[in-house]
Amino acid sequence: MTGQNPLLIEWTTPFALPPFTQIRTDQFPAAFDQALREHEQEIAALTANPDAPTFANTIDALELAGQKLNQVGGVFWNLTGTDSTEELRAIEREISPLLTRHYTAISLNPDLFARVAELYRRRETLTLDEEQARLLELTYKGFVRTGAQLQGAARARYAEIAEQLTTLETEFAQNLLADETDFLFELEETDLAGVAEDVKAAAAQTAKDRNTTKPYALTLQRSNVEAFLSQSSRRDLREDLFKAWIARGENPGKTDNRPLIAQILALRQEKARLLGYETFADYKLEPTMAREPRAAMALMEQLWAPALRGAEDERAALQQIVDEEGGNFPLAAPDWRYYAEKLRRSRYALDQAELANYFQLERMIEAAFHCAEKLFDLRFQQRRDLPVYHPDVRAYEVTDGQGRHVAIFYGDYFARAGKRSGAWMSGFRGQRKLGGEERPVIVNVMNFSKPSPDRPSLLSLTEVMTLFHEFGHALHGMLSDVVYPSMSGTSTPTDFVEFPSQLYEHWALRPEVLQKFATHHETGAAMPQAMIDRIVAARHFNQGFGTVEFLASALVDFKLHWRPDAPEDIGAAETEILTGVAMPAFMVMRHRSPHFGHIFAGEGYAAGYYSYLWSETLDADGFAAFEETGDIFDPETARRLRDNVYAAGNRRDPNVAYAAFRGRAPDTAALLRKKGFA
Repeated sequence: MTGQNPLLIEWTTPFALPPFTQIRTDQFPAAFDQALREHEQEIAALTANPDAPTFANTIDALELAGQKLNQVGGVFWNLTGTDSTEELRAIEREISPLLTRHYTAISLNPDLFARVAELYRRRETLTLDEEQARLLELTYKGFVRTGAQLQGAARARYAEIAEQLTTLETEFAQNLLADETDFLFELEETDLAGVAEDVKAAAAQTAKDRNTTKPYALTLQRSNVEAFLSQSSRRDLREDLFKAWIARGENPGKTDNRPLIAQILALRQEKARLLGYETFADYKLEPTMAREPRAAMALMEQLWAPALRGAEDERAALQQIVDEEGGNFPLAAPDWRYYAEKLRRSRYALDQAELANYFQLERMIEAAFHCAEKLFDLRFQQRRDLPVYHPDVRAYEVTDGQGRHVAIFYGDYFARAGKRSGAWMSGFRGQRKLGGEERPVIVNVMNFSKPSPDRPSLLSLTEVMTLFHEFGHALHGMLSDVVYPSMSGTSTPTDFVEFPSQLYEHWALRPEVLQKFATHHETGAAMPQAMIDRIVAARHFNQGFGTVEFLASALVDFKLHWRPDAPEDIGAAETEILTGVAMPAFMVMRHRSPHFGHIFAGEGYAAGYYSYLWSETLDADGFAAFEETGDIFDPETARRLRDNVYAAGNRRDPNVAYAAFRGRAPDTAALLRKKGFA
C-alpha cells in the first residue's frame, strides 16, 4: 500500500509538491493509518535510546519525527477547508479524535518527557545557540502545558478531555459549514434595486451554479452579504439576509451549535484547572505577549470607551440621513452598512461601487507582489505546469533578486461550494533546515466573487485589505529562515502572529501603490488623484462601528473563558456580557458565538480574539517606523523587519523580536491615532 498510495510515497513532482491529480479521497484513511504507525515507531525508538539524552538525540529527533504524518495532514486539512465533501467530512470526524489521541499520548509519554526534562534541567550547561535554547524551553513547557506532569486519574481525564474537545470542535466547524453552504437567498431582478453590476453578475453566476429557481442568489459568504447590505435599497430584504447571516450556527436542528459551545467551554475550564490554572484564559495567555488576562483586558478597555463614543457619533449621523429621507424608523443593525455608504458618498464623495471599478483582483494581486518585491526583494512567477488542487487555484514560484528559490505560493481566490467562509493562510509544507533545507509551500484562501465572462472580479475596499492581510501571513511563512520546523513561519503566539499580516495592510491603500495598480477595469485609467486623496481623508470613517463590532466579539470570547464556571445557556451569557459593557442596541458583534469559528472550531484563538487588537498596536507603531524615514519602502527598516519578524519565526521571545525591529517597545498612542480616537 505504501508504494501505491500517493500520499505516502516520496513526491517526484516539481518542488516535491503534492500530486493532486493522483490523490483520491478514499486514500486518506489508509495514509493516516500508516503515517500514525510510523510516527509511533519513531517516538518509540527515541525513548528506547539507551544513550543519555542530548539535544541531538532527543530534541532534534523529536523535531524530525512525524514527517509522513505532516505530509498526509498537510494535504487533508487544506482540502477540508477549501473543497469539503461529505466523504471528506466523514473522514474528518473519524480522524480528528484519532489524531488527538495520538498527540496526547506523545505529550503524556513519561519516558519522552523525562528525556526532555533532563535536558531542560541541564540547559545552562549545554552549548546552545539562541534558537536551540528557545526551542528547548518551549518544548519543555509545551509538554507541561499538555499534561506531562499529571498523574493517575488526572492524567487519564486530561486525555479524555482532549479527545472530547476535538470531536466537539470538529462538529462545530462542520455545522457552520453546513449552514453557510446550504443557505441560498434567491432573488428576482426587481429585488436588486441599488445593487452594483458586479454584485449582480456574481449573484447571477451563483444562481446558475446552484441551479436555483430564481435568476439571482446570494450565499452567506461575508463578501456577498456585506455587498448587498451596503447597496440594496430594499430594507426588508436587507433585514431578511442579515437575520440569516447572524443566525448561522443557531438554527434549530442538527446544525445548532449552542449545545456544543456549553460543552466546549466546560471542558476547556476543566482542562485548565487540571493543569493548575484558575481559568482557561489564565492558561491560554501564559505563553503570549500579554502574559496574563489583565493585560489583554486592559488594552480592550482602553479602546472600548472611545470606540463607543465614536460609534454613537456615527449612529447619530446615519440617523439624520434616515430622518431626512423620511424614514420613520430608528436605525437598526441591518441598516448600518447601507446608510454608512450613503454618508461616505456625501462626506467624502466615495462610492464603494465606483471604487470597486478600480480594484480589479488581478491588479491587486500584482500590487501585493510589487510591495513584497520593494520590501523584501521577492519575485513571483506564475507556473501553469505545477499541480493544483482545484482549477481556480494559481501556483507561483517565489524567488529572490538573485534568482534563488524561496517558496511556492498558491492563490485560491474565489468562493465555491464546499469552501469554508472567510479568508486564511495555510501551508502544505513549512520551512526548516534541520535534516536538509526544505522551503515552504504556502497558500492564501479567499472567497471573492468569481468573474463573469464579460466582467473581471472587482473588490471592495475591505476585500483589498483582506487580500493584503492574508498575503502578509503568507510572507511570514514564505520568508521563514530558521533551523527547526516547530519554530518556523507563523508558529508564534497569537497576539504576535497577526502583526506581520496587519502591518502589510498599510501598504494596500498608500498613494504610491494606488497610483500604480488601481486602474479602471473598462478604461484602464489610473485612479484619479482626487479619489486617492478622498480615500486617505476617509481613513477614519466608520472606525467607531468597526472597533465596537470587533471588540464586542473579543470581549465575549475573553469573558466566556475568563471565568471559573462555564455557562449552560450561551445566548444568555452573551447577552449578559454585552449588557455589562453597554453594547449599543443598534449594533451586533462581528462574530456571534454560534458561528464564532475562530474560538469554537478549534482552540487556536480561544480566549485570544483580542490578539488582533494587540497586534494592531504593533502594526500601527511598526508602520510608523517606515513613515518616520519618509519612505514606506525604506531599505534599512525593511531589512530589520525581515530579519527580526518575517524571517525569524518563533526563535526569540516576540517582545524581544519587536524591540529588535523597532528599537523599543510598542507605543499604543499610534493605535489611537490610526483609529482617529486621538
